[in-house]
Amino acid sequence: MAMNPASLMKLMTMKSKFEKNHPKFVAFLQTVFSRQFEEGTIIELTVKRPGEEAVTTNISVTKDDIDMFNEMKTLG
Repeated sequence: MAMNPASLMKLMTMKSKFEKNHPKFVAFLQTVFSRQFEEGTIIELTVKRPGEEAVTTNISVTKDDIDMFNEMKTLG
């Protein structure tokens, strides 16, 4: 499925703006994804909305997860 060139340009502009607005988060992702995940790696995510309690979840990375991450890398 081909992406509309105008939509692709819009997405690239939004990506650049996100990178400018959140450089520490982008650097964090680059560091985390610079190495292959190993089985047993814990990925934890916390979301804290204003005025609400934080909600946290985590996963322990499995071989199937690693296979999926590797397949996603091939998609670009």
